[in-house]
Amino acid sequence: MSRSARPPLVPSTRSQPTAGETRSRNIACAAVLALALLCLAWELWLAPTGRGTLAIKALPLLLPLPGLWRYRMYTYRWVSLMLWLYVAEGAVRGGSDPHALSALLGWGEVVLAIAAFVACAAHVRQRLAAARASQPAEGTPGTVS
Repeated sequence: MSRSARPPLVPSTRSQPTAGETRSRNIACAAVLALALLCLAWELWLAPTGRGTLAIKALPLLLPLPGLWRYRMYTYRWVSLMLWLYVAEGAVRGGSDPHALSALLGWGEVVLAIAAFVACAAHVRQRLAAARASQPAEGTPGTVS
């Protein structure tokens, strides 16, 4: 059977996360929270631009924290996409800002956003692998093909 013709995965009936899932969740939560704090500190105290109105960019990072903490798969998926906005902003400001501190903060934003992305992607991969492993194998007695 081709990869695209696989039947949809049934949600796992496990009640406890694995150690790897817990680790990736903790790293994702810590990285997203650190990124939000970095954005706030950067725009309000360390190297503010204007009147600190860019600090509002930290608010979208606080919204997914409850979903990440509760192992919500949908949250891990959309956060992993949203984080690339922070990578892009950090790379632009890190490479073009004339102030050394602001450029350093931009590269710090890139590192934290990539760390959060890797943790979210690892979490999704672990959960999908666990769901695949819990599926009955094709052609086994008692399964419908």
